[in-house]
Amino acid sequence: MNVQPSASEPAAAAAVAVPEAVPALDTAGPKDPGPGPGPGRGAALVPIVLVVAGGLSVQFGSAVAALLMPKAGALGVVTLRLAAAALILLVVCRPKLRGHSRADWGTVVAFGVAMGGMNTLFYQALDRIPLGIAVTLEVLGPLALSVFASRRLINVVWAGLALVGVVLLGGGGFDRLDPVGAAYALGAGAMWAAYIVFSARTGRRFPQADGLALAMVVAAVLSLPLGIWESGAKLTVPSTLALGAAVAVLSSVLPYTLELMALRRLPASTFAVMMSLEPAIAATAGFLILNQALSTTDALAIALVIGASMGAVRSQTGARKKRQKG
Repeated sequence: MNVQPSASEPAAAAAVAVPEAVPALDTAGPKDPGPGPGPGRGAALVPIVLVVAGGLSVQFGSAVAALLMPKAGALGVVTLRLAAAALILLVVCRPKLRGHSRADWGTVVAFGVAMGGMNTLFYQALDRIPLGIAVTLEVLGPLALSVFASRRLINVVWAGLALVGVVLLGGGGFDRLDPVGAAYALGAGAMWAAYIVFSARTGRRFPQADGLALAMVVAAVLSLPLGIWESGAKLTVPSTLALGAAVAVLSSVLPYTLELMALRRLPASTFAVMMSLEPAIAATAGFLILNQALSTTDALAIALVIGASMGAVRSQTGARKKRQKG
């Protein structure tokens, strides 16, 4: 995780990346390779395999978290995940606590609050609605940030396409999904957008992955009282602790590592487009692990949101290239 951050454009340029991917985008900052002799086909496929593996890890980790919820509750799972991930990142990154300004600490605390809120709301949603639908609704937050940041007419079209997908998911009324679960997922999307903004700022203020590790500690501390309140002694059961550690590794630590490795060889714009497929991966994980089958309408709705997310990233990338040429 020894990657220096770059002062790249705001993370809204890759706003549809999954939460775990955003710190990678902020710290890696790869550039297009340009002309010249390139690597072999096998080497070119390596970063793509890493990205797909990271996405699979994230969503299958969420599926494992859903299995853990009956034992530890949604808030308990959040606490276990964030606490375990914070411990691992502290050991790996060993962030420095001295030499930071008050503004630096304010940024990292805001980042941690956004991270904790995003995870808490998402797991509350996951406790009530299928994984694929929860991720689809959540991705609307970054998509909205992308549209507002770009201020381009074409992105309004993409937002409209995503809205059609949401209406299809609701089936004319979100009571079919559990309105509380849908509201939690949308709230998680809003926190995800805030997460992206503060992730970019943290990446510019802290070296390597220090800011991420410190923000994870903030998120873990904030979630701890909620987890204890809901689950209490259940959090100390060895089997629950083991599953919680597995969720932390699958949903945080392993994806961070894979995505950082991939972004050293892959343009951030390509990475973001690939991560737009996250709702589809989530739906697959939900089906294989949780037996959460989707209707044809749900599948179509998810496809529309995926298409809108990919279109938004592609249009932003095209606009950026035009500005660079001009």
